[in-house]
Amino acid sequence: MTGLIGFAVIWGAGRGLGWPRALSLGLALLWWLLLVAVHAPGIGVPQVAAMLGGDFRLWLIFGGVAAAVLAYGAGLGALRARVKARPVAPLSSQGPFSEVELDRYARHILLREIGGPGQRRLKEAKVLVVGAGGLGSPALLYLAAAGVGTIGVIDADAVEGSNLQRQVIHTDARIGLPKVFSAEAAMKALNPFVAVRPYHRRLEPDIAAGLIADYDLVLDGTDNFDTRYLVNRVCAGLGKPLIAGALTQWEGQLSVWDPARGAPCYECIFPTRPAPGMVPTCAEAGVAAPLPGIIGAMMAMEAVKLITGAGEPLRGRLLLHDALHAESRVIAVGKRADCPVCGGQS
Repeated sequence: MTGLIGFAVIWGAGRGLGWPRALSLGLALLWWLLLVAVHAPGIGVPQVAAMLGGDFRLWLIFGGVAAAVLAYGAGLGALRARVKARPVAPLSSQGPFSEVELDRYARHILLREIGGPGQRRLKEAKVLVVGAGGLGSPALLYLAAAGVGTIGVIDADAVEGSNLQRQVIHTDARIGLPKVFSAEAAMKALNPFVAVRPYHRRLEPDIAAGLIADYDLVLDGTDNFDTRYLVNRVCAGLGKPLIAGALTQWEGQLSVWDPARGAPCYECIFPTRPAPGMVPTCAEAGVAAPLPGIIGAMMAMEAVKLITGAGEPLRGRLLLHDALHAESRVIAVGKRADCPVCGGQS
């Protein structure tokens, strides 16, 4: 159709010769007015109309559609300009929520059990994660994503290639980097509004109490029984809730050990260390790749519940998950009166 070819020539010439967009649009408008005029009943020129093709109603509809498209494009451009001009909120983990933070945590704030006050408590909370391995990886990522304001992570190891099958916070490019710094990079990339405190060292008795005292609660994702008992003892003594997970091959377990609030401590249920070789580590027995993600994410969920007061935490209950058969069960556990760690606590 000759009329449409005219629009193509005008637009192509404008692009090829570098005309301003307004000039091309103006010429296209004049061409459209000419088409409408020569096709208009009673005043048009039938011979010219036949040569250009189309009819009066068709060109009116074409003009209306083109105007709607141009108006939509102009509105979208104006909206983009407003968004681009909006000042970026300062990356601060202190003070009231910025607009960017409100948008980031909107799905939390919509939850009746969390809301704005709960999200504020998350922002003001300080959580320590012991171990940046299989369990620590998902726990750390979800704590950062949830907006926990200050996250400490302590681990003495460096990233190895064999870690990457399950320790999802680390990357191939960071092999050889201390795990705490690799975790810090991942958390800050995910949420620049959180403060991360990396401790590249082993948790030893001489520093444990001073370190844990500075946090509201602790997540233990280690596979070292000496560390597990140490963390439990210090947390019980300071009245800090302890969320601890454990893994072996296809099975995982999780509980909130909190004797200060009526729940048992870890040593109430596991009073003695297993004999050497009875509970092999992941390096010795293997572990299914997604299993640490399942248990580690549950650890982060328990932390969010404890901080915000939502739901019913796993205090006095032990969750057992069998990934091989897709079965989970929760058993009740109670305090032990003769527990050397928390027997005297109410």
